[in-house]
Amino acid sequence: MAALAKWCLRHRWAVLGLWLVALFGTGAAGGALGSDYANNFSLPGTESTRAQESMRDAFPALAGDTDTVVWRVTDGTVRDAETRRRMTAALADIADVDQVGTVAGPYGKGGAARVSEDGRTAYAEVTFTEPVFELDKANVESVVERAERARADGLQVELGGQAVEQTQQPPSGLAEGVGILAAAVVLLLAFGSFFAMLLPLLNAVFAVGTGMAGLLLLSNVMDLPEAAPLLGSLIGLGVGIDYALFIVTRHRRGLKAGLAPDAAAVRAMDTSGRAVLFAGGTVCVALLAMFTLRLDLLNGIALATVLTTVLSVLAATTLLPAMLGFLGPRALSRRERRRLDAGDADGRTSGLALRWAGVLERRPRALALVAVVVLAALAVPALSLRLGANDQGNAPTSLTTRKAYDLLADGFGPGVNGPLLLVGDVAGASGADGEGTGGGGEAERRAFARLTDRVADMKGVARVESLPVPRGGKTAVAQVVPTTSPQSEATDRLIDTLRERTVPAAERGSALRVDVGGATAGQKDFASVISGKLPLFVTVIVALGALLLLMAFRSLVVPLTAALMNLIAAGASFGLLVAVFQWGWGIDLLALGKEGPIISFLPVIMLPLLFGLSMDYQVFLVSRMHEEWTHTRDNGRAVRAGLADTSRVINSAALIMICVFAAFALSGDPAGAMAGVGLAGAVALDAFILRTVLVPALMFLLGRANWWLPGWLDRGLPHLAVDPPDKDVRAGSGPQPSPSPEAPTERDPDDADDRELVRAAPGTHTGAAPRRALPRPRQDGTRVRGTVRDVDGASVAGAQLTLVSAGGLQLARTRSSATGEYELPAPGSGAYIVVVTTAALGATSRSVLISDAPYRLDLQVAPPQE
Repeated sequence: MAALAKWCLRHRWAVLGLWLVALFGTGAAGGALGSDYANNFSLPGTESTRAQESMRDAFPALAGDTDTVVWRVTDGTVRDAETRRRMTAALADIADVDQVGTVAGPYGKGGAARVSEDGRTAYAEVTFTEPVFELDKANVESVVERAERARADGLQVELGGQAVEQTQQPPSGLAEGVGILAAAVVLLLAFGSFFAMLLPLLNAVFAVGTGMAGLLLLSNVMDLPEAAPLLGSLIGLGVGIDYALFIVTRHRRGLKAGLAPDAAAVRAMDTSGRAVLFAGGTVCVALLAMFTLRLDLLNGIALATVLTTVLSVLAATTLLPAMLGFLGPRALSRRERRRLDAGDADGRTSGLALRWAGVLERRPRALALVAVVVLAALAVPALSLRLGANDQGNAPTSLTTRKAYDLLADGFGPGVNGPLLLVGDVAGASGADGEGTGGGGEAERRAFARLTDRVADMKGVARVESLPVPRGGKTAVAQVVPTTSPQSEATDRLIDTLRERTVPAAERGSALRVDVGGATAGQKDFASVISGKLPLFVTVIVALGALLLLMAFRSLVVPLTAALMNLIAAGASFGLLVAVFQWGWGIDLLALGKEGPIISFLPVIMLPLLFGLSMDYQVFLVSRMHEEWTHTRDNGRAVRAGLADTSRVINSAALIMICVFAAFALSGDPAGAMAGVGLAGAVALDAFILRTVLVPALMFLLGRANWWLPGWLDRGLPHLAVDPPDKDVRAGSGPQPSPSPEAPTERDPDDADDRELVRAAPGTHTGAAPRRALPRPRQDGTRVRGTVRDVDGASVAGAQLTLVSAGGLQLARTRSSATGEYELPAPGSGAYIVVVTTAALGATSRSVLISDAPYRLDLQVAPPQE
């Protein structure tokens, strides 16, 4: 990572140019070709798919989208002369719109069924010549405009259907814009620097913008669902901003510790950049697990989310270091730069985080129990999870599509919004009997007619309407209107009864074959397929994530606890979804429409995202703990250091994720709103309960067992390093032998164009020799680090530490963190002096002899003697 960062810094203009070409080039190509998204809910082998294929072959004229125009009168009936005149004229105008095939209203032959029993509500069916995703939006808007012109006092006119729904969506990019604006506020508060705030936003904009343009291009050569760009931008914005946040935070810490901008960027990429690369890999692995379900719809969504995640990681590891090079010291605020110029280098960690770590260490059992109880309570509603489909009945009441849905439900019963289809093969069985052979399937037609009569008498069926079979036709179709809504559990039971009892009884003894289909039955089949594959899906995600953590941290407990924590977080997040969207708790307050089942494909989209994002936080938290463990072999100190050093950045990252995800409730898309609210809740639970309370509490309880790995397994596993190479201490080995004195190493020729790594701190320095430029410290680990403590063993925060050469030159300065830790870069191997000064405890110094490997020096400061 260090080599890549150096290259990007040296060739920053080339890197920026390549990203600009990628962004605007793909954008221009995508704009020229346009989009060709297609929702493919096809489930090979299911009844609904067979019924759909038979319908397409037998009735190709019904291939286009069918929407409805619904009207209701306050006084009189829809047959009154004035109402009839206005609506007949409106329907005639609609029929003249391009891409409108037929308009079937209530005033012609066979239209009586489109008038309600009380005569106050009627509807017309507008059938387009193309599927909804191939329609010109301007033509659909023209249909809406001509229908709405018929409105008058006492006459309400509304429109429903998928095509009309597309015209009711909020402006494209609204959710993304709100999310970016909210993230900008959080970043500005976290960094206090306008330029530092811009870096993560630019990283996400380049990654997501290129990804969205790439999806436009891909939609023309492969099947991508309409939800793919929305969900791709959702995850892309979240991880793109967060990954950049982690790197920029580490870069700023290096600047505060006295490193020059280029060197701080290299250090940030070699530490946090590695964690970003690993975290992005875990997200992609989790998302790619969707391919195991073998569903075209989910394959497209997986491709979209993986593409934006990969681009986010690529931008964070190439474009971001280039931008850090352009920005220089302006990654710090003016106040921070003034303090640094005054010699007040600072690397302190939040004192609040350190105090919280102390509280957790003292009471790990009690706090872990509280966290588990809270998460378990939130997960209880998930036991009532019911998968299904959202329709226009779940939309906000302000939309015309929701009003049309309610008018149809009031006038004709709720089932009219989701009729079922009985699709029968009545061709007959050649040679089966006289009727089947010579009668062209007459016996099967009569059997189908008897079936429709029997279905019409069933409980839960409002009416059955048979379509005329064309002469010589081999397919008979009947529309079954339930008495309950498409989302009702009673409608699900009706489908089961038809498939398991009624239809098999009609087929017995004949060649008749009948499939129960329609949009409602298709959604039920989709939910059933998803539910059946979820256990394997979850197992694959958990196993792959645990394996990656096992290789990275060389521990059995860390991946096992991470898997358990992820399952708990997933249960709690789905409990939140059920409570809000299925039970309706707070749904009106959030203006998210009406409660209903959870969209069937949402679990397989959310689960990999949840596991991937949870792994992100786990990696950033545990990698810092693992780094400290390898240096000190002290589990308590490792957990304290990890929590104190990462809690602020993890919490800031979580706030950004929450803002970005919650903004997608404004997308107007039910799947986007559910995914946004669910993921926002999951991130909040993960960051503020799991990573802040439960995980560190368990690690305090488990002690050294956190880092145990059997030797045979350690030898057999490949190494996947998250931490940068460290030559002084390796996992499982003790301190290295003391180095022998050597002359300072020469400058790395690869770094000849870099700026000086160590700032010469202003102010008084030890010795009389004048300050002069010294060779830069090498990037391969030449540094002194340790902890400053008082005589009682307590950490000393804010102590001033100075690295001085044997000739008395100041080489580097820093301050100890809230945990008492410090790190000083050195120009190379040789003899040095470390001076530590505190306001209350005085000063002390120690001589050190270091080689190219990092040297550990723990210091104790005692109060001055009276």
